[in-house]
Amino acid sequence: MRLTVEQEELRSAVRALLARHPGDAAWRPLTEQIGIAGLAVPQEYGGAGCGAREVHVVMEELGRELSPVPCLGSVVLTVQALLASGDAPVCAELLPGLASGATTGALAWAERGSWDPGAVQASAVPGPGGTWRITGTKEHVLDGAGADLLLVAARTGAGVSLFQVPGNGGGVDRQAMVTMDTTRAQARVLLSGAEARLVGAEGAGDRVLRHVLDLACTALAAEQTGAASRCLELTVAYAEERVQFGRSIGSFQAVKHRLADAYVLVESARSAALGASFAAADGTPELTRRAAAAKSACSEAFTAVAGEMIQLHGGIGITWEHDAHRYFKRAHGSAQLFGPPSWHRARLAADLGLHAA
Repeated sequence: MRLTVEQEELRSAVRALLARHPGDAAWRPLTEQIGIAGLAVPQEYGGAGCGAREVHVVMEELGRELSPVPCLGSVVLTVQALLASGDAPVCAELLPGLASGATTGALAWAERGSWDPGAVQASAVPGPGGTWRITGTKEHVLDGAGADLLLVAARTGAGVSLFQVPGNGGGVDRQAMVTMDTTRAQARVLLSGAEARLVGAEGAGDRVLRHVLDLACTALAAEQTGAASRCLELTVAYAEERVQFGRSIGSFQAVKHRLADAYVLVESARSAALGASFAAADGTPELTRRAAAAKSACSEAFTAVAGEMIQLHGGIGITWEHDAHRYFKRAHGSAQLFGPPSWHRARLAADLGLHAA
């Protein structure tokens, strides 16, 4: 599982650009100069025709900087949901804008804190002229308040289905949420008879969402790995420069052991994340179990390393002036995103045919 020279060059380009354009200002140059929005979009729809390994590289770099750009919600969730739907006319209409970055998308999916596609309760009923009407509440919609394109999962008589909903149409109320992690924009979307267009086959939404869940966990694991790696880098640098009792604290054996344990966690997380990315890129049936394993392992590794960052920085680690609290909040927020580690371990056990006693 080694990345190519071209993929490492992509990493260098993204890292250099993020250093020049911090925060939200990075989105436009990332899409216009590097083309990250279209990395996983087929060339026939205006994209680069790359795959999960390139997305892995970008997500890892975005995680290092805790970048707030709408990559996970638009480039991963929305694009992959459209591609998995198999609806060629809709893809031809919507993907070019998403691939260029001119349009951002959001996938409204989770309900009552659950990311299980089977838990979707929002209802869709036929409306006039071949349209549909959707009623329900969606939570944790990434970048949902400002997205140009809104995809919604709702249940019809045939099962869970995917719909396109006009974001500013009647019956749609998008509410930006105040989150613990301010670098990850989320929204609640309330739908009250909102007009919608069916995307893909009716009843195919469960299959689409389960595939998107695997790809979302794979991308998020890469982001968590990048963030955890940055936590370790910053903590090692601080341990080398912070002097106590006439010595740098990094020379104390207890600190060395804690840093070594954190290093093992980061490298183990990187292996798990790469394993999921390679499975996604190759389209192997191993994807579900590797994605579940990566989401579980990377969530727990990032949480642990971010906690060590706080501890080993001492008093400065809990101040607003230092970035440690930002990584700590991202770690805990991302651990719950797309389901907590325990749920993914249960998914993994089910995929392996294991059952609790």
